[in-house]
Amino acid sequence: MRVEISSNKENLRIDDIQAMLAQVFWSPNITKNEILKGIRNSALVVGAYTEDGRQIGFLRVVSDEVRFAYILDVVVREDHRRQGLGQKMVKFALTHPQLQDVYQWVLKTLDAHGVYEKCGFQPLQYQERWMSLINPRPDRSEFPG
Repeated sequence: MRVEISSNKENLRIDDIQAMLAQVFWSPNITKNEILKGIRNSALVVGAYTEDGRQIGFLRVVSDEVRFAYILDVVVREDHRRQGLGQKMVKFALTHPQLQDVYQWVLKTLDAHGVYEKCGFQPLQYQERWMSLINPRPDRSEFPG
């Protein structure tokens, strides 16, 4: 099956994205409004589509488009997983002309280290320089680490 990967926001299918994100542990109750706000505030969004137009993959990048980029919400529809589609979307983002000046890329994963290692990622270097703040939300279960 042929799959098209695109950064055209007009192709995004919010219902398909919500269905995929609602099935993963980090966003079980995500709303359409949260998805739309995240898309608006992202430097790049990537979708993967079947020939008949169904959206089967999604990711977004938050970035200043120069020094830093954070890849998140990488999700592939369950019946299309384990075919390298997540890697293809990540590589598409890493080589996108809009982000060609970015020299520091990060992401967070609980269980997909092997996927991202194939794209060149490695465990966080200089961990002692990084800090984080998790702002708990009573309406959301926090995903661990």
